[in-house]
Amino acid sequence: MKFNSQGDEEVTYDAIVVGTGISGGWAAKELTEKGLKTLVLEKGRMVQHGDYPTASLDTWDLDLNNNVPAEEIKEHYYKQNRTGYTVRPQSKHWFVKDSEHPYGETERFDWMRGYHVGGRSIMWGRHSYRWSDMDFTANARQGIATPWPVGYAEIDPWYTYVETFAGISGEKLGLSQLPDGNFLPMMPLNCVEEQVRKGVAENMGGRVVTAGRVAHLTAYDPSVHLGTRGACQYRNRCIRGCPYGGYFSSVSSTIPVAQATGNMTLRPNSSVYSLIYDKENKRAKGVRFRDTTTGEDHEVFAKVIFLCASAIPSSFIVMNTEHEEGVTLDTSGELGGNIMDHHFRVGASGSTDDYGDKIEKGRKPNGVYIPRYQNLGDRNSKKDYLRGFGYQGGAGRGGWGHTVREMNVKVGPELKDALIRPGKWTMGLTAFAETLPDTKNRMTIDRDKLDKDGLPTLVFDAKWGENEYAMVDDMMNDAAEMLEAAGLKDVSTYNAHSYPGLGIHEMGMARMGSSPSNSVVDKHNRLWAAPNVYMTDGAFMTSAACVNPSLTYMAFTARAADHAVNELKKMNI
Repeated sequence: MKFNSQGDEEVTYDAIVVGTGISGGWAAKELTEKGLKTLVLEKGRMVQHGDYPTASLDTWDLDLNNNVPAEEIKEHYYKQNRTGYTVRPQSKHWFVKDSEHPYGETERFDWMRGYHVGGRSIMWGRHSYRWSDMDFTANARQGIATPWPVGYAEIDPWYTYVETFAGISGEKLGLSQLPDGNFLPMMPLNCVEEQVRKGVAENMGGRVVTAGRVAHLTAYDPSVHLGTRGACQYRNRCIRGCPYGGYFSSVSSTIPVAQATGNMTLRPNSSVYSLIYDKENKRAKGVRFRDTTTGEDHEVFAKVIFLCASAIPSSFIVMNTEHEEGVTLDTSGELGGNIMDHHFRVGASGSTDDYGDKIEKGRKPNGVYIPRYQNLGDRNSKKDYLRGFGYQGGAGRGGWGHTVREMNVKVGPELKDALIRPGKWTMGLTAFAETLPDTKNRMTIDRDKLDKDGLPTLVFDAKWGENEYAMVDDMMNDAAEMLEAAGLKDVSTYNAHSYPGLGIHEMGMARMGSSPSNSVVDKHNRLWAAPNVYMTDGAFMTSAACVNPSLTYMAFTARAADHAVNELKKMNI
């Protein structure tokens, strides 16, 4: 191993940010805009806005009609393929090879990763919801895990701040369990989604169907939506990367803004594996990373460090620091525990023979959202389980595949007529449910099995608990009930079962709390053992709510960056 031969001055910055995904991009933007010379380290390869090789290809332009040979999946993508949709020629270049980045499982864990500048902000689902006061207070009310040391009122202005820049489209509903935000115009519902919206409103006692609140620019303001962005083009190829910058990603939004300040140094191919810890002053002096192209180890130094590599890698860095430095950075016993995700793949679908004269123009990259309506504090919503779930879903009209059957029974004009008519309209609803934190759901470091860069790997031991499984029947049956109430036919339920990780909303492992005895980071996202180290990705989450968490990461990251700069000015760090 080779460490820096330069003097410390040449490798010293005001701040270091580890990771370039949603949290890392926001940290880079906020710190550089506030004047800090910032080194941004990314484990994976360089990607700039526009480096999207499949963004403009049609299915027939892709290898094997957008399919990957089974042999290649078996050799390289045996775990990344568990989603059923990521390992395709259109998007597999965004996901790691399991053969190069292995991990172990005591219980099945589906860890979907992308190592490149921008991280999973390039491929994310873009649903962006605020947490409610009910979410922030649930642990305290129910005696679960440890209470959140912050509440909705404190995070509210930061939600507004990040929504304004990111651009979140949606509809204001006035619901306490799903607070309204600073929205761009809502993406319209199609005819069947509108039917379901109306039917649920009329028949289902207060349940609400709205458009998903997504980070897409339905209205573009160049003075606000900085970076390299334009309005959404309704292509629905978002997982490939958007050359128009129509949705929020680090590479189209935060990273270009940080770059424009002149204060950012971006270094890809740099796998951070530990902090450099000053035992005397109880601070981190910097980080160690391995250059993944040369195999050389380097040390870099800064006054402030933001760990934003995503929940699992950021927690690994702190855990591995304890080993590298021979120190204890966690006195709570919670580091590595409380793995959370959202359990889903449960719901219902139905169809209608109506609207045969209608098809959709364009490819809307969004569907519907049904906010949580269980356990809201009133008698009518009370259930036998804690917390609850919401639904994502949408309607669409089938393609021309149904005409394959027609070819066997029709000829001439009848066949021609069948070939020009698309299939019937169908609609599906999938529940996304909250999971409870459990210290027994853990990850550990395997120092015997190494990745392609010679660094230790991880082993996961996490599973759903009784409370999660207690929701499943309602998750299925409520979906069917709503579709039937809206007049859909042939309604059927399904339970495809998910495992932790598959929701790609990993949270926990370095939770926030009120003291070093019950948590890993404080209310400002700082490591208790090193108050100049901030963790603002999913690692700090103390509970999971039932909504997509990325907007909350953005808000907490902006808040933490503001706190860090103020602490620097006061010379507290």
